[in-house]
Amino acid sequence: MPDATKYFDLPSPFAMKRGGALTGARLAYETWGTLDAGRDNAILILTGLSPSAHAAANAQDPTPGWWEEMLGPGKPIDTRRWFVVCVNSLGSCKGSTGPASIDPATGKVYKLTFPELTLEDVGNAAFALLHGLGIDRLACLIGNSMGGMSALGWLLHHPGSVRAHISISTAPQAQPFAIAIRSLQREAIRLDPNWNNGNYDDAHYPETGMSIARKLGVITYRSAMEWVGRFARIRLDAETRPGDDPFGVEFQVESYLAGHARRFVRSFDPNCYLYLSRASDWFDIAEYGDGDADAALARIEVERALVIGVSTDILFPLSQQQQIAAGLTAAGAKVDFVPLDSPQGHDAFLVDIPRFGAAIAAFLAAL
Repeated sequence: MPDATKYFDLPSPFAMKRGGALTGARLAYETWGTLDAGRDNAILILTGLSPSAHAAANAQDPTPGWWEEMLGPGKPIDTRRWFVVCVNSLGSCKGSTGPASIDPATGKVYKLTFPELTLEDVGNAAFALLHGLGIDRLACLIGNSMGGMSALGWLLHHPGSVRAHISISTAPQAQPFAIAIRSLQREAIRLDPNWNNGNYDDAHYPETGMSIARKLGVITYRSAMEWVGRFARIRLDAETRPGDDPFGVEFQVESYLAGHARRFVRSFDPNCYLYLSRASDWFDIAEYGDGDADAALARIEVERALVIGVSTDILFPLSQQQQIAAGLTAAGAKVDFVPLDSPQGHDAFLVDIPRFGAAIAAFLAAL
């Protein structure tokens, strides 16, 4: 199958916020649509923790992407008008340089020798890609979940580089509940004997730890309302239950979580997961406002913004979206705040396309 992924060589050395630098690093990205003569119709998407750059099908790769219904000709992000770039985060394992990459200085996999990663590094790397494409100013920067935090870091470090911003289900700083969940996810991986302080291989992969981490994540990505509506207390048929484990999977919701975990483990590198998860906990926009997150938000320079949140999101609650909207308004932006009642929780932006798509399409149409 054709590969739509392109690669951008980051400036070398690429300095990291918390110290150290990367040499010979690169970012994986994909594009849709056509950049116009004025180079002013570009939209860049920063993703959550685990997606690749393949947000949607394109001419080079027709397989559906992780945001397939949102992006394409005639869709809410209409590629007949916009030139769209989606970036795989620095530190990931989906083509961009990260802990699973080869360190050119040693010829060995970085593993835990990879420099400490921050979401500001993720944003700065994406900004370097933008300039590498010859684009001085984005028409719109879109960030969802972790990508929304990376986008806020970008906007503070590179004022004037973005005309409009779409902030989706994200946060100006990690809150205690999100930190606690991610801490447990990392602990599950690190306590798996196969993790071995980051020195695992295909034959000794921390599958149990990654499985537990993924299940914990999926639980927080959706809402209790959805769990009740989808699964209630329905049990599996007796013949499908494990017969030799008295505490094995019994309910349909357990089977659902197990299926999600099976699809995730071995598709994502554990060390990359640890680095990106920790970077999410470290992010705190208050660093740029003398300890005041609202003051930092008020420094961001964009003309227009759309801030979308979901009332059932327990990982990035609606109050945090309200804070972002208020901060960008204080900064002088014309802000549309759209609180949604979608039952799907944090993952609603991936699955509730009718609600999210309508808001995004209307905002982009006005640009």
